[in-house]
Amino acid sequence: MSGTPKVLSSEDLSPSEAKWVTLKKLRWRDPEGRERVWESAERTTRGPSGIDAVAILAILRSEKNTFPTSTVIIEQFRPSVGKYVVGLIDENETPEEAAIRELEEETGYKGKKVLQSTTLLVSDPGMTNANMKLVTVDVPFPDKLETFPQKLDAGEFIVKRVVEICKLSEEFREYERKGYTVDARLGHFAAGFELSQRLAKGQIE
Repeated sequence: MSGTPKVLSSEDLSPSEAKWVTLKKLRWRDPEGRERVWESAERTTRGPSGIDAVAILAILRSEKNTFPTSTVIIEQFRPSVGKYVVGLIDENETPEEAAIRELEEETGYKGKKVLQSTTLLVSDPGMTNANMKLVTVDVPFPDKLETFPQKLDAGEFIVKRVVEICKLSEEFREYERKGYTVDARLGHFAAGFELSQRLAKGQIE
């Protein structure tokens, strides 16, 4: 590593130069019958599955309860915003297959099975048609938590961290103090989990 990654410059990109994203001018009719114009950013790499990306929630647990139920989070510099990674789906690959593959490649952890796969989700429909699924993967250990080597592609710079699920929100507040940006999907999960814990304990009036 030669230093801290940073954006060196920013300039307008011609549509003819764009490899992964294009801009569209949409004409649409509102509920009152009035025609309107909308601008949208769209991926150019969407495959036959019709799904752009998969977000992975790995549940790391001990079958002997020797460590708290945890998950693995990813630190990866994203030039556009600096947020956690979401693995893109390969052609002819289902979201569930992609989740198992990406999890092992980027963290070294091999999922045993898929616990849950959400319906198709969009995260910023006011600006883009990009979509994804959230896939929850079971990663059991016979006893203690183990660590395995990552299988990163050339040019991938990813730091993995194991965090107790009940401490995610606390960790994200610390990340914010350090100047990091947390991926909305991961942040929403952590906020929902924290709220459910407070509700279960009767801490909300």
